[in-house]
Parts: sequence; structure tokens; C-alpha cells
Amino acid sequence: MPGSPRPLMILVAGPYRSGTGDDPAKLAANVEAMNRAALTLFRAGHLPVTGEALALPLIETAGSAKVGDPAFDEIFHPVAERLLARCDAVWRIGGPSAGADLMTAQAADQGKRVFHRLDEIPAAR
Repeated sequence: MPGSPRPLMILVAGPYRSGTGDDPAKLAANVEAMNRAALTLFRAGHLPVTGEALALPLIETAGSAKVGDPAFDEIFHPVAERLLARCDAVWRIGGPSAGADLMTAQAADQGKRVFHRLDEIPAAR
């Protein structure tokens, strides 16, 4: 469509562990919230990504026995940081999260766009 912005690769950054006590159902709910946000971005013409979608299968393959163990810590945040380096922007969703706040701050430091509301993100087609 003429005049529409090009699709952006947008990292969806939201709480994963924060406020969950590492309860598997609460962790899954946080992943679901990020996936719903990513689907909204996809339908707006963008390429959405989450660090969890890339990190969690690697963490499992590395033999992690629980959230926060050495295999988890080796992979979880480093994947998000490497992914951020490839993204055009970050959409910060959800409640308190040190990790999501870190991704947002790093994005801003790298000169990337940071969105806090859906209506800030231009549609692309």
C-alpha cells in the first residue's frame, strides 16, 4: 500500500518471571500475553518476535531442570539481548519486569524505537 511504513521487526518485551514465583501456570500466562501482542503486530504487517520463543526451547535442550538454574541463566537474557540487536523496535507490554525494562532501556540506548502503547505503532502492509 503506498505511503505505508515498511514492516518493522519488533521485540515484544513483557514480564516473564516477575510476580510469578516461577509458578508454571503464571509463566505460561505471561508467554501467552506476549504471543497475543505479537499476533496483533503480525496482523498490523510487522514481524514480531519474543525472546521467550527463541530462548525457552534452547533452555530445554540445554537440560535446564528449573527456571533460574545455570542453563536457564546462560541462555534466557543473552538470547533477548542478541535478538534486540537485530530488531528495529521494542513494544513494552505488561506490568513490572526488570528484564523487559532492561530490553527497553537497551533499545533506547541503541537508538531503536520504543513503543508503550499499540496506537503508537504504525501499521505496515
